[in-house]
Amino acid sequence: MKNVAEMRPGEQGIISGFTDDQLSVKLMEMGCLPGSAIRFNFTAAFGDPVCISVSGYELSLRLEEAATISIIN
Repeated sequence: MKNVAEMRPGEQGIISGFTDDQLSVKLMEMGCLPGSAIRFNFTAAFGDPVCISVSGYELSLRLEEAATISIIN
């Protein structure tokens, strides 16, 4: 299974779940809900944070947070 931190710019997927129960609550409050479409936009200059599009808006996440979001291509 792939996670958001492994995605490349322009790649899209569907959120299938989370690997961190505590962080998943925060991510779901920000709109990262299982079944939602997600698009990886870009990575900052030094590789962290990353920018994704989900639920109609752009969201910046640290790589460690992005790695907890499992996706299906």
